[in-house]
Amino acid sequence: MGYGWDKDPNYGTPEPPVWWWVVCALGAALIITFFAALSGSAQESTGTLKAGAAVKSIYWSDGDSGVIDKVEFRLANVDAPETGRTGSQRGAKCEAERALGFEAKAFMVEATRNAELVVTEVIGTDRYGRKVIRLSANGSDVIDAAVEAGWLRPWPHRGTKSLQRKPDWCAD
Repeated sequence: MGYGWDKDPNYGTPEPPVWWWVVCALGAALIITFFAALSGSAQESTGTLKAGAAVKSIYWSDGDSGVIDKVEFRLANVDAPETGRTGSQRGAKCEAERALGFEAKAFMVEATRNAELVVTEVIGTDRYGRKVIRLSANGSDVIDAAVEAGWLRPWPHRGTKSLQRKPDWCAD
């Protein structure tokens, strides 16, 4: 009759081989690296913008939003025509809007190219997690210039709630 695990110290599964421990250690290292990289990239995209801060780099996604110094932003209380594919969830409602959207984006790129850019006001965060801001280029408000040129239209908000309907770029 044999002894049970509580009586015989040699009873049970043998010690795993060294290669098994190496595989476990490598797996743990990969998991730790993955989550460290994931938290690092999330940290970059949720950085902060401060009023009065000079802008080092800007990318325009469309005429009213983009990325400043690795932080996603949206211009405050205005709307630009969408550049996304018609029929997509956040895309243009018609091809005319999409064409206007690319022209609005080109206007913003030119208005801010080689300019001294400053975040003049940070209003809050929108429902997509973007910072809602006002921006100046060489001392002039970018929103005012684009509204005056017809590339942006007023779309007032209080916090994340719009106070009127989104402008219809296809009705014109």
